[in-house]
Amino acid sequence: MANTTKQALEASLKRMMLKKPLAKITIRDITDDCGISRMAFYYHFKDIYDLIEWVCVEDATRALQGKKTCDTWQEGLLQIFEAVLENKPFVLNACRCISREQMERFLYKLTYGLIRGVVDEKSRSAAITEADKTFIADFYKYSFVGIMLDWIKQGMHDDYHQIAACMGLTMQGNIDNSIRNFAAAR
Repeated sequence: MANTTKQALEASLKRMMLKKPLAKITIRDITDDCGISRMAFYYHFKDIYDLIEWVCVEDATRALQGKKTCDTWQEGLLQIFEAVLENKPFVLNACRCISREQMERFLYKLTYGLIRGVVDEKSRSAAITEADKTFIADFYKYSFVGIMLDWIKQGMHDDYHQIAACMGLTMQGNIDNSIRNFAAAR
């Protein structure tokens, strides 16, 4: 039931954001649109920005379902691009109204999980620490997020398949190499 309520609020927020800027949308607008009480909204979210973050995380989680392995990470990356593009009005509206720091924090959380899955898989037999794994995943997440934010900021016009392919070529063998370098330094 709780997820149904959250999904109804998500759908209402997305409908509202097609009509007007986020800064002009109130909680009452959202709750009236989906027929849910304001108290129900506050039971699940502290404010509209909390709802936006939840929406982004949910969309991304669905996009990444099972795509955090060596063989599937690039497919997961493509699905992140697709999820952002599918929600273009929502994303562009949100980007205009929330701080870059909030957007980065969300994207960092999302891409860290994608990259960390690959790092964990690749380092199973390597003698590296958790701190090493975290550093490697952090290093690459900053690159991914920078590329994604530039693409969003430029209006999402460039072909994301080409961007993901270039990212894949750039990354090819680099996580393995990083793991070997950390293991050799131990």
